[in-house]
Amino acid sequence: MESATETAAEASEAADPPPGTGPGPSQARSRPRRRVLIGSLAGCLVLGGILLCLPGEGADRTAPAPAPGAQAQAAVRTGVAAALPDLAVLIGEREARVRAHPKDARSWAVLGAAYVEQGRRTADTATQYPKAERALRTSLSVRPASNTEALVGLAALANARRDFPAARSWGEAARKAAPRRWTAYPQLIDAYTGLGEHEKAKAALDRLLELRSGPAVLARAAAVYRDRGWREDAAAALSDAAAGAVSPAERAACLERAGQLAWERGDRESALRHFQEAVRLDPDQRAAQAGQGRAQAALGRTSQALSVYQVALAKQPLPQYALELGELYESLGMAQAARVQYDLLRERVREEAAGGVDGELLLGRFEADHGDPAVAVRRLRAQWRRQPAIEVADALGWALHRTGQHEEGLRYAVIATDRAHDGTVRSAPYMYHRGMIERQLRRDGAARRHLAEALRINPYFSPLHARTARTALVALGEPSMAKVPKFW
Repeated sequence: MESATETAAEASEAADPPPGTGPGPSQARSRPRRRVLIGSLAGCLVLGGILLCLPGEGADRTAPAPAPGAQAQAAVRTGVAAALPDLAVLIGEREARVRAHPKDARSWAVLGAAYVEQGRRTADTATQYPKAERALRTSLSVRPASNTEALVGLAALANARRDFPAARSWGEAARKAAPRRWTAYPQLIDAYTGLGEHEKAKAALDRLLELRSGPAVLARAAAVYRDRGWREDAAAALSDAAAGAVSPAERAACLERAGQLAWERGDRESALRHFQEAVRLDPDQRAAQAGQGRAQAALGRTSQALSVYQVALAKQPLPQYALELGELYESLGMAQAARVQYDLLRERVREEAAGGVDGELLLGRFEADHGDPAVAVRRLRAQWRRQPAIEVADALGWALHRTGQHEEGLRYAVIATDRAHDGTVRSAPYMYHRGMIERQLRRDGAARRHLAEALRINPYFSPLHARTARTALVALGEPSMAKVPKFW
């Protein structure tokens, strides 16, 4: 028999919110439809821009903590990070439950969601994602109607696999089945963003904010604000999310995202503080460890950077980490060590593909700079047709440039950086790519402006390309005054 804590948590999450409990539409649309809650929180301090509660202050510390399985279940069902040990307990409990009760649709759905989270946290996608799909589809077969949990779980799995069309389909099916069930909207936001449908993502966020509040919603809002270029709003939302997080793993995930925001604006020290605190709270927070590698390298602490990257790769062998570490080795003149990482990247993408993960965007980026740019163009053209997101436009534009197709490459680079085309992300790499293409086309004024903007956003955006940007900017020199008309 299920515990009272578990049953209560399920009932609380499953129930549709009663009318009138969420803010009205007029509130959700204030100050260009942004909703950032910046409260004064008693007993809190600011660490690198993130509010953290002091022990013994604020919330009632005498209440018993939920059991690990119940805590992990609450996390996976609300789309927030769960601690790996708690996840293992939850998976063991749910596996035992479905063996004893194979018609328990809700337990199958929870088990599937837990497999998705475990695969994401460990990078064991080849094992965990197929298990997740089987569990979630079993839940649907047991209860085909009104099974929003399974539909949301399948949307989450598709997003984790970077299969955004499928994620949109599952998410929209979940929303249709239960329009006031809030858990479908975070998955729809991710799916719409991955498909370049930014207005739909913003509309889904507005609806989510009407239905729900709290750290999970604020963290999702921060991602949308960041994509729209509202960096201050994104940082404020993450501050509130971290302050309200109910578990160390959830708070660590918020701090990791805040560190990434700080890194994107070139604040090495703040980024490093966020990443270090995230790892202190959750030693399994490997994304924060990789973030430490980025920040340490930018601070000139090469040995520390190499060390933390290697730890992150050993525990969560994501191909993105292998690419970053390989480029760091290459920037240090260690070509053989870089090739080892690039070989690992290819191997990991193949392994992830066995779990259904779409690695075409990462492979395209890699081939453009370190392999065969023509192969990159073929991969990225197909990706653009299927999932025309801003990040794909940037990668395709750069790959076209690397094959000598500079004019066409510039068209995609403009999509990635021009606000008229939804290119509102303030990204140093995107600006660098556009500036280098314009330089090749002898559009010196535009090239100078965009290369300078890249270095202004983040002077340390890449151990390889930031150096190239500075060299190119110096070579362009100051604007020429030769053709300025004389009025005297």
